[in-house]
Amino acid sequence: MEGKLVERLEAAVARLEALAAGGGISARGLPDSGGDDMSSDPSIVAFDDLMDQYAAKVSGAAEKIGGQVLDVSKLLLKAFSVEKKLLMEIKQTQKPDMAGLAEFLKPLNEVIMKVNSMAEARGSEFINHFKSAAESLSALAWIAYTGKDCGMSMPIAHVEESWQAAEFYNNKVLVEYKTKDPNHVEWAKALKELYLPGLRGYVKSHYPLGPVWNASGVKVSAALSKAPQSGAPAPPCPPPASHFTSEPSKASSSQPKQGMSAVFQELSSGNVTASLRKVTDDMKAKNRTDRTGVVSTSEKQTSSTPSTTTPTVKKVAPPKLELQMGRKWAVENHIGNKNLVIDDCDAKQSVYVFGCKDSVLQIQGKVNNITLDKCTKMGVLFKDVVAAFEIVNCNGVEAQCQGSAPTISVDNTSGAQLYLSKDSLEAAITTAKSIDINVLVPGATSDADWAEHPLPQQYIHVYKNGQFETSPVSHSGA
Repeated sequence: MEGKLVERLEAAVARLEALAAGGGISARGLPDSGGDDMSSDPSIVAFDDLMDQYAAKVSGAAEKIGGQVLDVSKLLLKAFSVEKKLLMEIKQTQKPDMAGLAEFLKPLNEVIMKVNSMAEARGSEFINHFKSAAESLSALAWIAYTGKDCGMSMPIAHVEESWQAAEFYNNKVLVEYKTKDPNHVEWAKALKELYLPGLRGYVKSHYPLGPVWNASGVKVSAALSKAPQSGAPAPPCPPPASHFTSEPSKASSSQPKQGMSAVFQELSSGNVTASLRKVTDDMKAKNRTDRTGVVSTSEKQTSSTPSTTTPTVKKVAPPKLELQMGRKWAVENHIGNKNLVIDDCDAKQSVYVFGCKDSVLQIQGKVNNITLDKCTKMGVLFKDVVAAFEIVNCNGVEAQCQGSAPTISVDNTSGAQLYLSKDSLEAAITTAKSIDINVLVPGATSDADWAEHPLPQQYIHVYKNGQFETSPVSHSGA
């Protein structure tokens, strides 16, 4: 009896050693997700089909372009591979708490942060490629959906919303390279297909309510705590600087006074003139022979020259994004903020954007009207407008309408790109005192390129039959 028990223990130990040596336990201490049983799971097979059908197109187009576009594409596909591994691990893992979920998704977040760092770098001619990839990768965060109270949209809606943010930059790639390089156009189209219909269709078919965790699986916290460490452990992060100190406070009277406190202490002591020097008659200005009443030219120039050591500081109002009186959304003074979102709006409300620079605003609902005033390099993505979309006193702005807009007005603006949807092609566009206004409309088919139409800014006025007739200036290539 005792011999059989020893044999069973030895067999169990041998099995555990084989699992650890052969990859049965992942580097993070979670069950290995590369087994034949897991790879044959329908949802995993479907994810492989997604990679073969859509991700391969992105990779193929990136190979033709090469360089930095290929680098960012490799990171993008790596993020998809990491997500597949996480989906396989989820099937063997219990649902964690928020802290455990953040640690569980850390490998995916690390890859996404690398792409974000490329998108934040300046000076690259492929910055729109980087931003398209970075914005689109937020769609992979659908895997973090844990219920209606988690603060996220449903998985399918989250994928769609993430791509809407990325499409703003993806359209720039399509327009820029439409006549320059078809490989970049192919890359941009393949990137869109990867998410719509690719990832959206996958999530809709297999995880419409979010990932399904294994109630009887291993706990994330326990598995991660057993993960093997490579090398010496990293030193702990230094604690944040505290506003308080553990030392007993000293009486304020025992500490030396500084600044104005020292001045007031001297005044309150009563002996104010003790250390002052006596001024004799020969030290008075009226009795000094080395001083005259004539002011020299050099002294006058020196005194009249304004000081250049104290530059004028322009006051900047704090940024604002708020609903005022339940009627008006005020978006003001944002600089470099690409994640401005208004999602809780209705058709009776208006949106007023003022003084924003190098920012992007998404309006995810129907509103009465939208106004951009004194904005520079501002992007706006909106759905439906009841009255009008207005651009006033702006420079280098871009706007994309995904729904309908009966009227679009551009006044005193230099440089504006307007992207219209099929539902907004009948919009009445009014321009005044504006230059470099381009309107882009979708092609005849979903695969066709966007068509760009510059609006005229020069006109000919001819007096005929008792009145002036006005017509735009047309240019013909010689």
